[in-house]
Amino acid sequence: MKRIAIDRSKCIGCLTCVSACITAHEDPDSRNRVVIDSLNKAAPVFCRHCSQPECVYTCMTGAMALDGETGFSVHNEKQCVQCGMCIMACPYGVLKQDRMGSGRIMKCDMCGFRPQGAACVEKCPMGAITLAEVTA
Repeated sequence: MKRIAIDRSKCIGCLTCVSACITAHEDPDSRNRVVIDSLNKAAPVFCRHCSQPECVYTCMTGAMALDGETGFSVHNEKQCVQCGMCIMACPYGVLKQDRMGSGRIMKCDMCGFRPQGAACVEKCPMGAITLAEVTA
């Protein structure tokens, strides 16, 4: 299974990955972000699509689930009651609600709707974001 891998030493904090996400989803909110860490360095924050995702285990409606084919954690917006349990459960602080105040959960979908895959990977000018093969 392929997952997004980040080489923080290559990240310059240009936010191209965030812009690529916004553009690909035609949405004012990105599903990723870049923060500045305690050493004043850019730190990209992306969903890790965990093999044992806390967001899935805490979701009371089943709106968060593991896709058996891809192994990605996926979010079904129609099934979601916007309780925020997935946000609280994520140990990486990745999930968030949209900025527009609707309560919609913003979750990386690996741009599965794009033939060329994740826009952030494709557009990163420094090659800091790649796809890496992981096991289990």
